[in-house]
Amino acid sequence: MRILIVSQMYPGPTAPDLGPFVAQMENALRERGNEVELAVLDTRAGGKLRYLTLARRAATARRPDVVWAHFLVPSGLIAALAGRAPLVVTAHGRDVRNVGEIPGVAAATRLVVRRAAAVVCVSDYLRRELETRLPDARGKTEVVSSGVDRERFAVTPPPDGPPRFLCVGSLDERKNVVRLADAFDKLGEGTLTFAGDGPLRHELEGRERVSLLGRVPHDEIPRLLADAHVLAQPSLLEPLGQALLEGMACGRSVVATRVGGPPEFVPPEAGILVDPLDVDALARALEQAAALPRPNEAARAATEAHDVRRQAERIEAILSRAAGLPA
Repeated sequence: MRILIVSQMYPGPTAPDLGPFVAQMENALRERGNEVELAVLDTRAGGKLRYLTLARRAATARRPDVVWAHFLVPSGLIAALAGRAPLVVTAHGRDVRNVGEIPGVAAATRLVVRRAAAVVCVSDYLRRELETRLPDARGKTEVVSSGVDRERFAVTPPPDGPPRFLCVGSLDERKNVVRLADAFDKLGEGTLTFAGDGPLRHELEGRERVSLLGRVPHDEIPRLLADAHVLAQPSLLEPLGQALLEGMACGRSVVATRVGGPPEFVPPEAGILVDPLDVDALARALEQAAALPRPNEAARAATEAHDVRRQAERIEAILSRAAGLPA
Protein backbone atom coordinates (compact mmCIF):
# COMPACT_ATOMS: atom_id res chain seq x y z
CA MET A 1 0.00 0.00 0.00
CA ARG A 2 1.28 3.48 -0.88
CA ILE A 3 0.79 5.78 2.11
CA LEU A 4 1.39 9.52 2.22
CA ILE A 5 1.95 10.81 5.76
CA VAL A 6 1.20 14.51 6.25
CA SER A 7 2.29 15.98 9.57
CA GLN A 8 3.21 19.36 11.01
CA MET A 9 5.47 17.56 13.51
CA TYR A 10 8.36 15.25 12.62
CA PRO A 11 11.85 14.87 14.13
CA GLY A 12 14.54 16.82 12.30
CA PRO A 13 18.16 17.99 12.75
CA THR A 14 17.17 21.12 14.69
CA ALA A 15 14.18 19.53 16.46
CA PRO A 16 15.00 15.89 17.22
CA ASP A 17 12.22 15.77 19.84
CA LEU A 18 9.47 16.96 17.48
CA GLY A 19 6.77 14.34 16.88
CA PRO A 20 8.80 11.13 17.36
CA PHE A 21 5.50 9.23 17.63
CA VAL A 22 4.90 9.97 13.94
CA ALA A 23 8.30 8.61 12.92
CA GLN A 24 7.95 5.43 14.95
CA MET A 25 4.60 4.59 13.35
CA GLU A 26 6.04 5.37 9.93
CA ASN A 27 8.88 2.90 10.57
CA ALA A 28 6.46 0.24 11.81
CA LEU A 29 4.32 0.63 8.68
CA ARG A 30 7.42 0.30 6.49
CA GLU A 31 8.38 -2.88 8.37
CA ARG A 32 4.99 -4.29 7.38
CA GLY A 33 5.88 -3.82 3.70
CA ASN A 34 4.10 -0.55 2.98
CA GLU A 35 5.56 2.19 0.78
CA VAL A 36 5.54 5.43 2.78
CA GLU A 37 6.12 8.95 1.48
CA LEU A 38 6.45 11.95 3.77
CA ALA A 39 5.08 15.48 3.53
CA VAL A 40 6.17 16.81 6.92
CA LEU A 41 7.67 19.73 8.82
CA ASP A 42 10.74 18.79 10.86
CA THR A 43 11.49 22.18 12.43
CA ARG A 44 9.84 24.62 14.79
CA ALA A 45 11.17 27.57 12.79
CA GLY A 46 9.26 29.49 10.15
CA GLY A 47 6.09 30.57 11.91
CA LYS A 48 2.76 30.02 10.20
CA LEU A 49 4.35 30.47 6.78
CA ARG A 50 5.88 27.01 7.14
CA TYR A 51 2.41 25.56 6.57
CA LEU A 52 2.64 26.80 2.98
CA THR A 53 5.71 24.59 2.65
CA LEU A 54 3.75 21.68 4.07
CA ALA A 55 0.91 22.31 1.62
CA ARG A 56 3.33 22.37 -1.31
CA ARG A 57 4.92 19.10 -0.21
CA ALA A 58 1.52 17.44 0.18
CA ALA A 59 0.31 18.68 -3.21
CA THR A 60 3.41 17.50 -5.09
CA ALA A 61 3.60 14.02 -3.55
CA ARG A 62 3.22 10.99 -5.79
CA ARG A 63 -0.32 9.66 -6.04
CA PRO A 64 -0.83 7.52 -2.91
CA ASP A 65 -3.44 4.88 -2.21
CA VAL A 66 -4.32 6.71 0.99
CA VAL A 67 -3.26 9.79 2.96
CA TRP A 68 -2.69 9.62 6.71
CA ALA A 69 -2.61 13.06 8.33
CA HIS A 70 -1.55 13.78 11.89
CA PHE A 71 -3.52 16.54 13.64
CA LEU A 72 -6.91 17.70 12.42
CA VAL A 73 -5.81 21.27 11.65
CA PRO A 74 -3.63 22.38 10.00
CA SER A 75 -2.17 19.09 8.68
CA GLY A 76 -5.54 17.41 8.20
CA LEU A 77 -6.94 20.47 6.44
CA ILE A 78 -3.91 20.67 4.17
CA ALA A 79 -4.23 16.98 3.32
CA ALA A 80 -7.97 17.34 2.70
CA LEU A 81 -7.41 20.16 0.21
CA ALA A 82 -4.22 18.86 -1.43
CA GLY A 83 -5.64 15.92 -3.34
CA ARG A 84 -8.43 13.42 -3.83
CA ALA A 85 -6.88 10.31 -2.33
CA PRO A 86 -8.80 8.73 0.57
CA LEU A 87 -7.97 10.46 3.83
CA VAL A 88 -7.51 9.17 7.38
CA VAL A 89 -6.64 11.73 10.05
CA THR A 90 -5.40 11.21 13.61
CA ALA A 91 -6.26 13.67 16.38
CA HIS A 92 -3.63 14.03 19.09
CA GLY A 93 -5.04 16.51 21.60
CA ARG A 94 -4.43 20.22 21.10
CA ASP A 95 -6.14 20.02 17.71
CA VAL A 96 -9.33 18.88 19.45
CA ARG A 97 -9.13 21.51 22.19
CA ASN A 98 -8.77 24.21 19.52
CA VAL A 99 -12.28 23.42 18.26
CA GLY A 100 -14.52 26.13 19.66
CA GLU A 101 -11.60 28.01 21.22
CA ILE A 102 -9.92 29.52 18.15
CA PRO A 103 -12.12 31.30 15.59
CA GLY A 104 -12.49 29.37 12.36
CA VAL A 105 -11.00 26.12 13.65
CA ALA A 106 -14.38 24.46 14.20
CA ALA A 107 -15.43 25.03 10.57
CA ALA A 108 -12.04 23.85 9.28
CA THR A 109 -12.14 20.76 11.48
CA ARG A 110 -15.69 19.97 10.38
CA LEU A 111 -14.51 20.05 6.75
CA VAL A 112 -11.64 17.67 7.58
CA VAL A 113 -13.89 15.24 9.44
CA ARG A 114 -16.47 15.18 6.63
CA ARG A 115 -13.74 14.65 4.02
CA ALA A 116 -12.03 11.88 6.00
CA ALA A 117 -12.93 8.23 5.51
CA ALA A 118 -11.96 7.65 9.14
CA VAL A 119 -10.80 9.63 12.16
CA VAL A 120 -8.44 8.15 14.73
CA CYS A 121 -8.09 9.43 18.30
CA VAL A 122 -5.15 8.41 20.47
CA SER A 123 -7.34 7.77 23.53
CA ASP A 124 -10.96 7.16 24.34
CA TYR A 125 -10.93 10.35 26.39
CA LEU A 126 -9.99 12.29 23.25
CA ARG A 127 -12.64 10.49 21.19
CA ARG A 128 -15.35 11.57 23.63
CA GLU A 129 -14.00 15.13 23.61
CA LEU A 130 -13.97 15.28 19.81
CA GLU A 131 -17.45 13.84 19.40
CA THR A 132 -18.81 16.26 21.99
CA ARG A 133 -17.30 19.26 20.27
CA LEU A 134 -17.94 17.98 16.75
CA PRO A 135 -20.86 15.53 16.45
CA ASP A 136 -19.96 14.95 12.77
CA ALA A 137 -17.15 12.69 14.03
CA ARG A 138 -19.57 10.19 15.55
CA GLY A 139 -19.67 6.89 13.73
CA LYS A 140 -16.33 7.31 11.94
CA THR A 141 -13.92 7.62 14.87
CA GLU A 142 -11.68 4.83 16.17
CA VAL A 143 -9.24 4.77 19.08
CA VAL A 144 -5.64 3.73 18.42
CA SER A 145 -2.83 5.07 20.58
CA SER A 146 0.48 6.17 19.08
CA GLY A 147 2.03 3.04 20.55
CA VAL A 148 5.40 2.38 22.17
CA ASP A 149 8.37 0.48 20.78
CA ARG A 150 8.74 -2.15 23.52
CA GLU A 151 11.89 -3.49 21.91
CA ARG A 152 13.61 -0.12 22.09
CA PHE A 153 12.10 0.84 25.44
CA ALA A 154 13.10 -2.33 27.26
CA VAL A 155 13.37 -3.11 30.96
CA THR A 156 16.75 -2.26 32.46
CA PRO A 157 18.04 -2.69 36.03
CA PRO A 158 17.38 0.50 38.02
CA PRO A 159 20.16 2.33 39.85
CA ASP A 160 20.58 2.00 43.60
CA GLY A 161 20.13 4.82 46.07
CA PRO A 162 17.59 7.54 46.85
CA PRO A 163 14.65 8.02 44.44
CA ARG A 164 15.41 9.49 41.05
CA PHE A 165 12.47 11.21 39.35
CA LEU A 166 12.34 12.13 35.67
CA CYS A 167 9.92 14.39 33.79
CA VAL A 168 9.92 14.48 29.99
CA GLY A 169 8.27 17.24 27.99
CA SER A 170 7.92 20.98 27.52
CA LEU A 171 8.48 23.22 30.53
CA ASP A 172 5.10 24.88 30.24
CA GLU A 173 1.92 25.34 32.25
CA ARG A 174 0.10 22.31 30.82
CA LYS A 175 2.91 19.98 31.88
CA ASN A 176 2.54 21.31 35.44
CA VAL A 177 6.28 21.41 35.99
CA VAL A 178 6.35 24.07 38.73
CA ARG A 179 3.90 22.19 40.95
CA LEU A 180 5.92 19.03 40.34
CA ALA A 181 9.10 20.78 41.49
CA ASP A 182 7.28 22.21 44.53
CA ALA A 183 6.00 18.73 45.44
CA PHE A 184 9.43 17.19 45.01
CA ASP A 185 10.92 19.80 47.36
CA LYS A 186 8.67 18.45 50.13
CA LEU A 187 10.36 15.03 49.93
CA GLY A 188 13.76 16.15 51.17
CA GLU A 189 15.70 13.47 49.29
CA GLY A 190 16.41 12.18 45.82
CA THR A 191 16.75 14.02 42.52
CA LEU A 192 14.38 15.42 39.91
CA THR A 193 15.49 15.75 36.28
CA PHE A 194 13.60 17.64 33.57
CA ALA A 195 14.21 16.66 29.93
CA GLY A 196 12.67 19.47 27.92
CA ASP A 197 12.57 23.23 27.60
CA GLY A 198 10.00 25.98 27.61
CA PRO A 199 8.78 29.26 29.08
CA LEU A 200 8.81 28.09 32.72
CA ARG A 201 12.47 27.12 32.76
CA HIS A 202 13.36 30.21 34.81
CA GLU A 203 11.01 29.06 37.61
CA LEU A 204 12.88 25.76 37.89
CA GLU A 205 16.46 26.99 37.71
CA GLY A 206 18.54 27.10 40.88
CA ARG A 207 16.48 24.58 42.85
CA GLU A 208 18.33 22.07 44.98
CA ARG A 209 18.55 18.53 43.59
CA VAL A 210 16.78 19.61 40.37
CA SER A 211 18.53 19.23 36.99
CA LEU A 212 17.46 20.82 33.69
CA LEU A 213 18.74 19.03 30.59
CA GLY A 214 16.99 21.14 27.97
CA ARG A 215 15.55 19.50 24.86
CA VAL A 216 16.78 15.93 24.46
CA PRO A 217 16.70 13.83 21.26
CA HIS A 218 14.16 11.05 21.49
CA ASP A 219 16.96 8.51 21.04
CA GLU A 220 18.31 9.59 24.44
CA ILE A 221 15.09 8.97 26.37
CA PRO A 222 15.67 5.22 26.96
CA ARG A 223 19.02 6.04 28.60
CA LEU A 224 17.42 8.67 30.84
CA LEU A 225 14.69 6.24 31.85
CA ALA A 226 17.29 3.61 32.66
CA ASP A 227 18.87 6.09 35.08
CA ALA A 228 15.55 6.92 36.78
CA HIS A 229 13.25 5.18 39.25
CA VAL A 230 9.99 7.05 38.57
CA LEU A 231 8.65 8.96 35.57
CA ALA A 232 6.56 11.88 36.82
CA GLN A 233 4.12 13.44 34.32
CA PRO A 234 1.39 15.19 36.38
CA SER A 235 0.07 17.29 33.49
CA LEU A 236 -3.00 19.46 33.92
CA LEU A 237 -4.36 17.55 30.92
CA GLU A 238 -2.83 14.66 28.99
CA PRO A 239 -4.75 13.43 25.91
CA LEU A 240 -2.66 10.24 25.90
CA GLY A 241 0.68 10.32 27.70
CA GLN A 242 3.31 9.07 25.25
CA ALA A 243 6.17 9.48 27.73
CA LEU A 244 4.21 7.47 30.29
CA LEU A 245 3.94 4.54 27.88
CA GLU A 246 7.67 4.72 27.24
CA GLY A 247 8.52 4.85 30.93
CA MET A 248 6.22 1.96 31.77
CA ALA A 249 7.67 -0.11 28.92
CA CYS A 250 11.07 0.34 30.60
CA GLY A 251 9.62 -1.02 33.83
CA ARG A 252 9.46 2.34 35.55
CA SER A 253 6.66 3.29 37.91
CA VAL A 254 4.87 6.51 37.02
CA VAL A 255 3.07 9.46 38.53
CA ALA A 256 0.38 10.65 36.15
CA THR A 257 -2.59 12.97 35.99
CA ARG A 258 -6.14 11.74 36.47
CA VAL A 259 -7.23 14.08 33.67
CA GLY A 260 -7.27 12.66 30.14
CA GLY A 261 -5.86 9.42 28.78
CA PRO A 262 -3.59 8.04 31.56
CA PRO A 263 -6.43 6.39 33.57
CA GLU A 264 -7.06 4.20 30.52
CA PHE A 265 -3.68 2.44 30.74
CA VAL A 266 -2.05 3.12 34.14
CA PRO A 267 -3.23 0.45 36.63
CA PRO A 268 -2.63 0.90 40.39
CA GLU A 269 0.28 -1.55 40.31
CA ALA A 270 2.08 0.56 37.67
CA GLY A 271 1.82 4.00 39.21
CA ILE A 272 -0.16 6.68 40.98
CA LEU A 273 -2.84 8.88 39.41
CA VAL A 274 -3.11 12.27 41.06
CA ASP A 275 -5.07 15.52 41.06
CA PRO A 276 -2.51 17.70 39.24
CA LEU A 277 -3.53 20.84 41.15
CA ASP A 278 -2.90 19.37 44.62
CA VAL A 279 0.78 19.80 45.49
CA ASP A 280 0.52 17.86 48.75
CA ALA A 281 -1.18 14.94 47.01
CA LEU A 282 1.47 15.09 44.31
CA ALA A 283 4.23 14.87 46.92
CA ARG A 284 2.57 11.79 48.43
CA ALA A 285 2.21 10.28 44.96
CA LEU A 286 5.94 10.70 44.34
CA GLU A 287 6.71 8.89 47.60
CA GLN A 288 4.24 6.09 46.84
CA ALA A 289 5.53 5.60 43.31
CA ALA A 290 9.12 5.48 44.56
CA ALA A 291 8.12 2.66 46.91
CA LEU A 292 6.77 0.46 44.09
CA PRO A 293 8.92 -2.41 42.76
CA ARG A 294 12.11 -1.58 40.83
CA PRO A 295 11.83 -2.53 38.02
CA ASN A 296 8.05 -2.56 37.87
CA GLU A 297 6.95 -5.58 35.83
CA ALA A 298 3.27 -4.60 36.13
CA ALA A 299 4.05 -1.31 34.41
CA ARG A 300 5.82 -3.15 31.60
CA ALA A 301 2.93 -5.60 31.19
CA ALA A 302 0.38 -2.77 30.94
CA THR A 303 2.04 -1.50 27.75
CA GLU A 304 1.64 -4.75 25.81
CA ALA A 305 -1.67 -3.64 24.30
CA HIS A 306 0.06 -0.48 23.07
CA ASP A 307 3.03 -2.12 21.36
CA VAL A 308 3.80 -0.03 18.27
CA ARG A 309 3.77 -3.08 15.98
CA ARG A 310 0.30 -4.03 17.15
CA GLN A 311 -0.89 -0.43 16.72
CA ALA A 312 0.68 -0.24 13.25
CA GLU A 313 -1.29 -3.34 12.27
CA ARG A 314 -4.48 -1.65 13.42
CA ILE A 315 -3.66 1.57 11.57
CA GLU A 316 -2.79 -0.41 8.45
CA ALA A 317 -6.24 -2.05 8.54
CA ILE A 318 -7.94 1.36 8.86
CA LEU A 319 -5.90 2.77 5.99
CA SER A 320 -6.62 -0.27 3.84
CA ARG A 321 -10.36 0.05 4.38
CA ALA A 322 -10.22 3.73 3.53
CA ALA A 323 -8.32 2.97 0.34
CA GLY A 324 -10.72 0.17 -0.62
CA LEU A 325 -7.91 -2.40 -0.49
CA PRO A 326 -8.04 -5.86 1.09
CA ALA A 327 -6.81 -5.75 4.70
